[in-house]
Amino acid sequence: EVQLVESGGGLVQPGGSLRLSCAASGFTFRSYRMSWVRQAPGKGLEWVSTIGTAGGNTYYADSVKGRFTISRDSAKNTLYLQMNNLKPEDTAVYFCVKDYGMRDAYWGQGTQVTVSS
Repeated sequence: EVQLVESGGGLVQPGGSLRLSCAASGFTFRSYRMSWVRQAPGKGLEWVSTIGTAGGNTYYADSVKGRFTISRDSAKNTLYLQMNNLKPEDTAVYFCVKDYGMRDAYWGQGTQVTVSS
């Protein structure tokens, strides 16, 4: 059974940092493209970042480029999102997604990030 379990969310002041983690199980983690997608209160889903299978190719939404870094540790079957210089508009539920945009995409349950003073 595929499982994606996000952690690391919380309340942080503007300008602060958080690192999200996503523990994956039930599939060959290193063989799949992984993504982070977020949903702000009252808004639709927004793609944030994607990392290729080998970790060498990374892609970011313009809204987070230069502030967020996606990475993966295939030995630990874990996906990460390092978020720096957080802004109030980064407040959202962050989802870890296997094969985002594909027919067999699988989503975690999400972790809440709140950026507020």
